[in-house]
Amino acid sequence: MGESSLWRNIIVNVDSYKNAHYGMYPDGTEYVSSYVESRGGRFPATLFVGLQAFLREYLTRRITLDDIHEAEAVHRPMGIPFNRQNWIDLVNDHDGYLPIEIEAVPEGTVVPTGNVLVQLVNTNPRYPWITSFVETAVLRAVWYPTTVGTLSWTAKQLIRGFLERTSDHPEAIRMYLHDYGNRGVSSLESAGLGGMAHLVNFDQTDTVPAYVAARQWYNAAAPNGSAVFQEHSTVAAAGRDAEADTFRSLLKFPGVVVAGLLVDTFDHDRAVNEILGKELHDEISQFQGLVAVRCDSGDPIKVPVDTVESLMNSFGHETNGKGFKVLPPNIRVIQGDGLTLDTYIAIYTELEARGLAADNVLCGMGGGLLQQVNRDTLNFGFKASAMRINGEWRETVKAPTGSAMKRSKGGRLALRYTDGTYSTVPRDSIPAEENQLVPVFRDGKVLRQWDFTELIERSERPTPESYYSGVVQGVAGVR
Repeated sequence: MGESSLWRNIIVNVDSYKNAHYGMYPDGTEYVSSYVESRGGRFPATLFVGLQAFLREYLTRRITLDDIHEAEAVHRPMGIPFNRQNWIDLVNDHDGYLPIEIEAVPEGTVVPTGNVLVQLVNTNPRYPWITSFVETAVLRAVWYPTTVGTLSWTAKQLIRGFLERTSDHPEAIRMYLHDYGNRGVSSLESAGLGGMAHLVNFDQTDTVPAYVAARQWYNAAAPNGSAVFQEHSTVAAAGRDAEADTFRSLLKFPGVVVAGLLVDTFDHDRAVNEILGKELHDEISQFQGLVAVRCDSGDPIKVPVDTVESLMNSFGHETNGKGFKVLPPNIRVIQGDGLTLDTYIAIYTELEARGLAADNVLCGMGGGLLQQVNRDTLNFGFKASAMRINGEWRETVKAPTGSAMKRSKGGRLALRYTDGTYSTVPRDSIPAEENQLVPVFRDGKVLRQWDFTELIERSERPTPESYYSGVVQGVAGVR
């Protein structure tokens, strides 16, 4: 077995100090129950997504003797007290599958922060240490896609208000945020998991690994997806004097439905007003698809809105049923540079202030969507909450004096949903059928698989405004 197998070896998908914890629990410890939650942060609620991908990719894989050999060869040179016999016993007792039960809220559910999302417990009293051993891997598997999905979901709720106020077509909401983050993330797997989480909320992506992940782990259909865009090299190659010809070649490219014209390679204003507005006016007006005029430099709020008004001067506009001006239906502006949630919302705030419909601008977000998040964005934590010692369950609570936020929950937990509100309660305080946590994994087997359409359906259920209000910080210069 080659070294590449280490990347799927759960024994090394760990913080090193975990290897010594098997010997630190009190004598008689039989079961350890732990949970995952967002303890709060920028967003008041979380869109839960991503656990199923981890279960299918990592936890359904058997640990073998070769895995144990490889893990020992990694750990011992690091000075880590690796207990080889623990893992050999696990292979013999469970055929190499982890003796863990995991239950979780159904993926795609939007839950206020401060509530249990995942709960784990070992299923064999010989292995109480295994619950905490997988903390690193499980927490990473949950916090990243959930945080990206939450950011994307929040953007969707906020843009919905602009569309409902200024557009005749708010039903087209799933096309209003495009994922441009593929090249800006730290790994291919990040691109897949983060981009997949975004696709729960919007249909638009350039991130191919996002579709691969959604299809592989959630049986997703292809997203409505990408346009045919120019890049700077394709425009610059022909030179400034031939810029119009590069635009014309895309408009005539076979099979193009959405033609993305990149107008900032040389002089943005000249490209918009002289080349598109005059020289190519008739060809653009007659184009059977969508001409997407892409801004890629300058102020990310002012430039796209100014570009809308410039194009209206050349191509005209209509006034929709809500009294807002909108470009001809085959012309739109694309802003894909320098966007975060704040600047994204600021664009639509500026459009509305100028009497322009939200329809006029479609946005793409790159690093601001997939990369500018971390575990502390939503303060994710994985904590033990209960242990059974010598036949008796005991609460296990962390209560640091220096941080109220880090106080953990105690006992075996359940998630209750009543009158539109989620709350975390003791497991034995409600009937089992009322518990929103669903068993999804036990002893190497995935018990429940969610289809991507189910994630989308749950994410689109009505939620209180308090789940997303107050998260935009505001941008200087916006009216």
